Amino acid sequence: MNPNNPLRDRLASGPLLVVPGAANALTARIVEDMGFEAAYITGAGIANTFLGAPDIGLLTLSELAAHVTAIRDATTFPLIVDADTGFGNAVGVTRTVRVLERAGADAIQIEDQVMPKKCGHFDDKRLVPAAEMIGKIHAAVDTRDDRTVVIARTDAVATEGLDAAVDRAARYAEAGADVTFVEAPQSAADLLSIPSRLAVPQVVNLVEGGRTPMMSLTDLSEFRIALFANAALQAAARGVQRVLAVLRSTGSLEAAKDDLAGWEERQRLVGKSHYDELERTYARAERHA
Repeated sequence: MNPNNPLRDRLASGPLLVVPGAANALTARIVEDMGFEAAYITGAGIANTFLGAPDIGLLTLSELAAHVTAIRDATTFPLIVDADTGFGNAVGVTRTVRVLERAGADAIQIEDQVMPKKCGHFDDKRLVPAAEMIGKIHAAVDTRDDRTVVIARTDAVATEGLDAAVDRAARYAEAGADVTFVEAPQSAADLLSIPSRLAVPQVVNLVEGGRTPMMSLTDLSEFRIALFANAALQAAARGVQRVLAVLRSTGSLEAAKDDLAGWEERQRLVGKSHYDELERTYARAERHA
């Protein structure tokens, strides 16, 4: 494997990598600015923020790729991209991998639900046969640049039980997935048993209000990636509600100041000083032309 992906080294050496979700470039910049080592480009988050819709498979590949491109342009750290079911069969996965690599993905996650998929913490999920998912993994591995990490997610806990989910994950690893992700185990005991049962690095997804119990990172040290896929989105939604409630009830933002990023902080987060310097540089060049 080409070692030029820092995410590969990090997953091999540990310790647990805490990865917040980001649905847009501003959130990803904040994640990087706060010192996190990677961001998870969340399909659910993009569906919620861009479409104003739930995570039920409505997002298209072109919409996802446009978001990844913008986020890559705004950040320098690794991006783990949620590609849902891969946007088609195994042949479709080959295109998905090429498109998302060009957009800037360092890791691509594919799951084994039927299309249209549902959020891993929703009811009534349906899975494709394991053999079909294995074909998608082979397609992803055969297509990818060697540096790209392939993550295979299974939602089988909800439909077939934990043992079947672990069996699927093992088969996905055998097919070439670098990392596997058993989504939504519903007890601490089930969750903590997963890493010792599988030979490749594991993902845990910690969703406030979701089906997997929220646990301390210390307890989850045998995992390699801890996703907080919705934390920033939930915080943003709650912050907007608080500030607009104050504005509606008082006609002023005075009582909401503590919930607002200041003007200077907002400009810092979007790198305005960098663009100011570019403007000065090219203005000097024009004067000397």
